[in-house]
Amino acid sequence: MNRRALSRRQFVRLGFGALGGAALAAVDPRAATGRVPFLGTITQTHHFPAIREKAAAAARVTLVKGDSRYAIVSQSLKLIENDILNSIGGKRILLKPNVVLADNPLAVTHVDALRAILDFLKPHYKDRIVVGEGGFHPTFDGFKAHGYLELEKSYNIKLVDLNAGPFVHRYVFGKEHNPIPVRINSLCLDPNVYIISAAPMKTHNYALVTLSLKNLLIGAPIKDEKSNDKALFHTGDTAVNDILHYNMFNLAQEAWPDLAVIDGFEAMEGNGPAWGTPFPARVALAGRDALAVDTLTTKIMGFDPKRVLYLTAMNEFGMGQGNLEKIGVEGTPLDQCRFKLKPHEKMAELYKLT
Repeated sequence: MNRRALSRRQFVRLGFGALGGAALAAVDPRAATGRVPFLGTITQTHHFPAIREKAAAAARVTLVKGDSRYAIVSQSLKLIENDILNSIGGKRILLKPNVVLADNPLAVTHVDALRAILDFLKPHYKDRIVVGEGGFHPTFDGFKAHGYLELEKSYNIKLVDLNAGPFVHRYVFGKEHNPIPVRINSLCLDPNVYIISAAPMKTHNYALVTLSLKNLLIGAPIKDEKSNDKALFHTGDTAVNDILHYNMFNLAQEAWPDLAVIDGFEAMEGNGPAWGTPFPARVALAGRDALAVDTLTTKIMGFDPKRVLYLTAMNEFGMGQGNLEKIGVEGTPLDQCRFKLKPHEKMAELYKLT
């Protein structure tokens, strides 16, 4: 099958048609039983309960623009305070920032955004919060370089390297749609863990944008001295319908943020996600529907979210709300927050963006 020639609907149905269904039945027990046998103590699927091809409910996303990163992230959460606090229940919290690199502050979630989230939670949540990441560079090198170690002195948190496991095995599709085993950190699949994905607003060299969903879905695979399972999500030539989109869509059936926070105070445009240039968007977004948050953020960045295949696939299967007309925006008016970020040069060529 020619990946470049796949239609969007064929792509979305890849795992459920004659080809994809047979492959998934062989490697994914859910295809036959509807349940996932996890290793360790996990006994049920995580946040997204079942695939359903129907329209999702209308979503609520906050959008705040201002001159202080800490203030806009704080306000974006305050606007939906009751929704957030009611949704946590008795779960443990995993706060998942993006600390992909140790040597480029623009590529990571700024420590002040983490402080805003932790200060928001502090009066209401008394248990220890895990701040976890699985970086490209050694994770604790990134924590140290970007000021995260100081957080342990001020908050009841534990910094955790997600690359260190424990992990369970899942499968992704390779270049020829061959199943490839990957290791996924089990904390990211635990139904008793409340996941907050706190991501910077960035462009990307394979998926056009990287926001709250990709922050979790590519942060969860293990990278260690043996191998880099994150890289196995993308094994072919870069394309608009890159297999990366499908592999993230497939993992999202188990790993899904309960709360999405986007730090767009100083976004990255151009050759993201690592070496782009700063763009002073000065905005923050938050919402309980991560797909709605990422869809709206993509639009704010100046890109068409309907052309980002993993977002479209998730919307078509009802994982969240990806229809901009059904996303309610609270806070700063949307027309004050529309930008035109430069895409990665490879994406500009493939998507024919100018």
